[in-house]
Amino acid sequence: MKKVILLTMFLVFGTVSQAQGVKFGIKGGANFANFDGGDLDSKSITSFHGGVFVELGITPSFAIQPEALYSSQGAKVEGFDDVKFDYINIPVMARFYVLPDVVSIDAGPQFGFLVNDDFGNIPGDFKTKSFDLGIAGGATVNIAAGFFASARYIVGLTEASKEAEIKNMTAQLSLGYKF
Repeated sequence: MKKVILLTMFLVFGTVSQAQGVKFGIKGGANFANFDGGDLDSKSITSFHGGVFVELGITPSFAIQPEALYSSQGAKVEGFDDVKFDYINIPVMARFYVLPDVVSIDAGPQFGFLVNDDFGNIPGDFKTKSFDLGIAGGATVNIAAGFFASARYIVGLTEASKEAEIKNMTAQLSLGYKF
């Protein structure tokens, strides 16, 4: 196991040192979140996300971008309070520049770690799962002087709550800055 960890670290640091460029940044924006599945009659809620990232340029047209985001998600359940799940999400996006340094198509897995849940006044004993796995896809436009705008859609692959059999679905609009 130690050899695997050392080899992985060597490959990551070797890739970063040979990278086309390493850029750090901040981003934040609006979430439009809902649930898929289950018997709940739900509608989207508007919430927020924000965090940091590092873009690791591999070639002039390809980069890997791991992120660490605080993200408030959930849904409005008909006749009840909003259901809210707060996560620390770690998306790892493969970034393909279709116009070099201007427009990219982004896709990759997202790993979510629950930090808070609130089922409001919904009756029942719901237990939220502490881990959420999703797949994300979207696009980013670099505007000028380090500023960018992005749109992303995340489809939950795992159930957020076993009792309710629901999955997170979230659309995100973000603004950010690369250093």
